Amino acid sequence: MNNIPDKNTVKNVEEVESINLKDIFGKLIEKWPWFLISIFICLAVAFTYILYTPPTFQINAKLLVNDDEKGGSIAKQAGALMDLGGLMGSKNSVDNEVEILKTRFLMEQVVRQMQLNIIYTKKSNLISRELYHAPFKFNILKGVDTIKTTLFEVQKVSNNKIKISTPNFEKEISLGESLSVNGVGIIQVEANQIEKLDNAEYYVVVKSIDSRVAELMSQLAVNVSNKQVSIIDLVLSYSLPNKGEDILNTLINKYTEANLSDKNAIADSTYKFIKERLNKIASELGDVENKVESFKQQNQLADMSEQGRLLVKNTGEFSTELAKAETQVTVLNDLEKYLKDYEKNKRVFPSSLMPQDLVFSNLMSQYNALLVERERQLLSVTEESPFIQNIDRQIQGLRNDILSNIQSTKNSYILTRNKLKSQLSSAEGQISGVPQIEKNYLKLARNQQIKQELYIFLMQKAEETAISKTSNISVAKTIDPPKANVKPISPRKSIIYLIGLIIGILLPMIAIFGQDLLNTSIRTKDQIVGLTQVPVIGEISHNSSSDNLIVANQGRSAISEQFRALRTNLSFYLKTKQEKIILLTSSMSGEGKSFTAINLGNILALTGKKVLLMELDLRKPGLSAKLEVANNMGFSNYTINSDVKVYDIIQPLSINKNMFIISSGPLPPNPAETLMNERVPQLIEDLKKEFDYIIMDAPPVGIITDAQLLSVYADAILYLVRQKVTQKDQLKIVEELYRSNKMKNLGIVVNDIINKDYGYGYGYGTYGQQENDSNIFGKILNKFKIR
Repeated sequence: MNNIPDKNTVKNVEEVESINLKDIFGKLIEKWPWFLISIFICLAVAFTYILYTPPTFQINAKLLVNDDEKGGSIAKQAGALMDLGGLMGSKNSVDNEVEILKTRFLMEQVVRQMQLNIIYTKKSNLISRELYHAPFKFNILKGVDTIKTTLFEVQKVSNNKIKISTPNFEKEISLGESLSVNGVGIIQVEANQIEKLDNAEYYVVVKSIDSRVAELMSQLAVNVSNKQVSIIDLVLSYSLPNKGEDILNTLINKYTEANLSDKNAIADSTYKFIKERLNKIASELGDVENKVESFKQQNQLADMSEQGRLLVKNTGEFSTELAKAETQVTVLNDLEKYLKDYEKNKRVFPSSLMPQDLVFSNLMSQYNALLVERERQLLSVTEESPFIQNIDRQIQGLRNDILSNIQSTKNSYILTRNKLKSQLSSAEGQISGVPQIEKNYLKLARNQQIKQELYIFLMQKAEETAISKTSNISVAKTIDPPKANVKPISPRKSIIYLIGLIIGILLPMIAIFGQDLLNTSIRTKDQIVGLTQVPVIGEISHNSSSDNLIVANQGRSAISEQFRALRTNLSFYLKTKQEKIILLTSSMSGEGKSFTAINLGNILALTGKKVLLMELDLRKPGLSAKLEVANNMGFSNYTINSDVKVYDIIQPLSINKNMFIISSGPLPPNPAETLMNERVPQLIEDLKKEFDYIIMDAPPVGIITDAQLLSVYADAILYLVRQKVTQKDQLKIVEELYRSNKMKNLGIVVNDIINKDYGYGYGYGTYGQQENDSNIFGKILNKFKIR
C-alpha cells in the first residue's frame, strides 16, 4: 500500500508533464514561420539537386561459370584430393573468377581501350551532361608519366576551328592539329561528328588512367547471389546507359580473352616442346633407317629365314611393349630436364605429355595457374614484391613435388622397360641357329621400331594439342548480356524530396532547442523556479520605448498594471507602518534597478504616500540621470560633511508631488566605507519618520558587498532578474543569500519580459493593448489552451 502514490502526487506529475508538452509545442508552433521558410529552402535545394545531378542507371549482366566443383566428375574427385593438401582449403572456381573480374588490371585494359579517362560533357541551360559520342575527339599522342586532371573548355569558332581553353592557356586550333598541354602531354583534336558541333559549351576532362580505373571500380559490383549455382552477377552504375553497357561488354570480353590466353599459353608451351622433340626424334629415326638400309645392302640381306621370321613373330609383342616403355622413359627424361632448366622454370609446363595421373594433373593445374597469375601480377608489381615472392615460393614447392612425381613415375617405367628387355632376351635365346647377320639386323630393326613408336606418339600428341587449342573455350559464358534498367536508380526524386522535407522540419527544431541548450541566460519562469526557492513577486514586461517614466506617462499600459501588481505583492512583505524600506539589487549592472525604482516609487506615490528614492549606488549611479536631477549634493555630502542636514540633500521630483530623491552626490573614493558611516543609521531613522516608503537603489550584490551593508536597514529586498540577460548561474547568488539568511524578505522581480519567450502571461492578459491572436495559429493555441 505504501508504494501506491496518492491522487495528489499523480495529479502533480500529470500536470508537470502536461505543462512540459505545452511548453514544447508552444515553442514549435510559435516559430511556425521558421518551419515554412526552412521547408521551402530545403525543398528548393532538393529540387536543385535533382535538376543538376545526372541520373545514374544500373547495368546488369550474368555470367555462367563452368564450375568443376559442382560437376561431380573426375575433376571433382581431384578437387577433393587437393583439399586434403591443406585444411585451409581453396576457393571454388566461381569465387576465383569473381576475384579475377574485380582485378584492377582488367578494368585498366577497358579504360585504355575505350579511352575512358577522357570524359566529354555538354552544358545546356545551366545543366552539364556527359556525352558518349562528342562532335570531336581528343587523342593523347604522347602522355606524361602521371596525367594531372585537367579541364578543357571547347567552343566552336568555325566549321574547322575550335577554341580550347584551360585555367592556364587559351588557343584556337584547327581540327586535326596537335598541341602540348602541361600535365597532360601532346594531344590531338580530331573531328568525330563535326556536323553536330554547335555553339554550346563543351567540356573535356582528362584524367590519369589510375584515377579513372579507381572510379569505375567503385561503380562495379561483382557477386555470386546464390552459392548453389555457378552464376556471377555483374552490376555497373553509370550515368549513360549505352556507354555503361559497352563498358561492361568490354570488361567481359577482356576477361574472356584473358581466360583463353591462359589456356592457350599452356597449349602453346606443350606444342613448342613437342615440335622440338619431333625434330630431334625425326633426325634420330632417319639415322637408324639409314643404318638399317646400309646393313641390308652391305650384307645382301634381301629376306629373312624362317627362323628369323619365327623370332620376329615371337618377340613382336615384347618389342611393342618395350618400345612404349622406352617412349615413356624418354618423354619423362625430357620433362625432367625441362623442369630442371632454370631458364624455363617460369614457363608453363607441357602437362599433356604426362601419362594420365590424377595427382600429377592436380599438381600441374596448380603449377600452371600460379605461373599465369605471376605473369598477370608482374604487369603491376615488381619481382621484389612480397606477393610475387610468395608466389615464387609456392611455385618452387610445387616444382619439387612435380619432380618427385616424375622421377617416381620414370623409375616405374624403367623397371617395366628392364623387365621387358629381360623377357625379350629370354625369348630370343630360345631360338638357336639363327645366323649372326640376322640377329644383328633384328637389333637394328628393334631400335628403328622404338624410334618410330616415339615419333608416332609425339606426332599424335602434337595433333591433340593443336586440336585442343582450337577447341579452347572460356571458363565462363555470358547468359544475360549487359542491359541498363529503364529507370535510373538515382537520384530518387521521392526520397530526395522526403529527405528535404524532413531536414526542413528538423533544422528549425534543432535551432530552437539548440538555442535553449546553448543559452545560459534566464528565459522562463520555470527556470527561475527550478534554480531558486526565492519567490517571484513581480514580472515586468519589455519596454519597447525609451521612456523610463512608464507609470507617469502611460498609466493604462500593461507595464503600469504590472507595477500595480508588484505594489500589491509588496503589501505581504511590508505588513506594518514601521516596515517601509525597500532595497533593490541584482546580480550585475544593466538589469533594470533604476527603472524599477522610479516606476515602483511612482506607483506607490499614486496612492498618496510620500515616497523617497535613495540613489545608493555610489560607484555607478544612474537614477538621478534618468530623472534628470542635479547630482552635486547628495548622500556622499551628508556622510562627509557634518554641516549638511537631511533636508539639504532631499530633492522633490516633478513627476509626482509625493516623490522625492536623495541622489548619490559626488562619487567617493571609498564607497563601502561611506555606506558604513556613523551618520547613516541616524539618517535612515530620520527619513523613516518623514516618508511612508523609502526605496534604496543599491549596487549589484553579485559584484560588490554594498547591497549587503544596506540590507540591515531594509524591510523588503527586491532582487532584479532580467530576461535573456541574467545568467542561470547568477541565481545561485540569491539562493545562497536566501539559505544563509544574509538578506531577509527576499523576492525576485523579473524585468524586461517578452511574453512569447517567457512562456505565459500574468493573469490579466494584455490589458489596454490590442489582441494579437487573430491568426490561425493563435486561435489554435487558445483552443488547446497551450498559452
